[in-house]
Amino acid sequence: MSDVPTARIRTLNEEEVREKGDYVLYWMIANRRSKSNFSLQRAVEWANLLDKPLIVFEALRVNYRWASDRIHRFVLQGMADQKKDFEDAGVTYYPYVEPTQNDGRHLLTTLAENSAVVVTDDFPSFFIPTMLRLVSRKLEVKLEAVDSNGLFPMRSTNEVFKTAHSFRRFLQKSLRPHLDEFPEVDSIKTNGLPDSVPVPKKILKKWPAASADLLKATSKALSDLPIDHSVGPAAFDGGRNAADDVLDQFMKDRLDRYGDGRNHPDEDASSGLSPYIHFGHISSHTVFQRIADHEDWSTDQLSKKTSGSREGWWGMSSSSESFLDELITWRELGYNMCAHRSDYDQYESLPDWAKETIEEHAEDDRPHTYSLEEFERAETHDEIWNAAQRQLVRDGRLHNYLRMLWGKKIFQWSTTPQDALKVMIELNNKYAVDGRNPNSYSGIFWVLGRYDRAWGPERPIFGKIRYMTSESTQKKLKMSEYLEKYSE
Repeated sequence: MSDVPTARIRTLNEEEVREKGDYVLYWMIANRRSKSNFSLQRAVEWANLLDKPLIVFEALRVNYRWASDRIHRFVLQGMADQKKDFEDAGVTYYPYVEPTQNDGRHLLTTLAENSAVVVTDDFPSFFIPTMLRLVSRKLEVKLEAVDSNGLFPMRSTNEVFKTAHSFRRFLQKSLRPHLDEFPEVDSIKTNGLPDSVPVPKKILKKWPAASADLLKATSKALSDLPIDHSVGPAAFDGGRNAADDVLDQFMKDRLDRYGDGRNHPDEDASSGLSPYIHFGHISSHTVFQRIADHEDWSTDQLSKKTSGSREGWWGMSSSSESFLDELITWRELGYNMCAHRSDYDQYESLPDWAKETIEEHAEDDRPHTYSLEEFERAETHDEIWNAAQRQLVRDGRLHNYLRMLWGKKIFQWSTTPQDALKVMIELNNKYAVDGRNPNSYSGIFWVLGRYDRAWGPERPIFGKIRYMTSESTQKKLKMSEYLEKYSE
């Protein structure tokens, strides 16, 4: 039946397709977009096979960890774009925003009672894996989860890669066939659908769809929800339209200088796409295709050498290859870990060599130590660290290079490595719009040695963990404007 690669489809329960169901239900939880989405494409395939209409259900809870105005606003803006996209396509879209804690309980199971099959998104971190396990036991209809996260299907290998080099080498040997398996850009338009049906009235009566005013995500609308109002909106908007604009701006103004400029805060050469990819407002396949078109590239240009080198395999410009290494190698490396290890966010998941050297230096004197609250308020002695923390709190993002220094210093200034991890996870996931993502945990745990190797000379506190200093960072990077902007 399927044009969606089977490697991307997981059946989560042993229930059968309900032939007499009224509709196919796509429960959208991670790939929050109407274009280039394998999950939506799979739901469309089921709808056509069964000759059933499609209902797209996207919900937003209020009792998830770190729920705040910042995250809610970003998601709501995406839902507003979705509503228009699906209305234009003639598909029933049901956006539900929980007004109070647990108000949405039983909504999915009730909605699924009349469905023929339920399709959802496969996402390997935060609360989603646990939620899918619990839901799979409750539904009395076939439930499938579809991976539309990256170019390489994350469950196509059982190996958990220990370094970026080993994963990059694996990709160079294994990715080529998947470059011919992109999601359909507009699966609804391409395949058509049976006539739509409305959401059952008894469901809407108990669980009303989000109003147009709520989807505007105004301060007033957010203030009525039981979420953290101390974390205000990010410095950028969410949704498909915003994601498209950010990609356009990156292609026009920053891609060609990405390779040399992305590490310098004053150069502003990063893509800015991470929050949109995290929430599924744009697909990594879409981003990759724009890069390929920019380079006038085809798969014939792939190198036959599979040494794991960071440059040369794609046959593209240096800046494009540098960006693709972040988009594919480093990003999907995190998905690889989270898909196969449930302890991805635990200290015990660190490499043995890293734990050994950290524990050998556990009693080393720390000249500075700070509490979570002092870190959060950027009350350290370090000007650069404080600036990075202020950017995170104010804007909802953290410059990629400074994120590494930010983490290294938290490790250095915490009483234990476990305390350091708690601080990094709390601050990143609370304030970063792209937090709570597999790639977030890659960056946080890289600070303590994941995906890295032992370094010398051995140093106090760090042992053989890679060492970074604010002094050397300031000498290497252009950041005077950055420091001035986030000085207070």
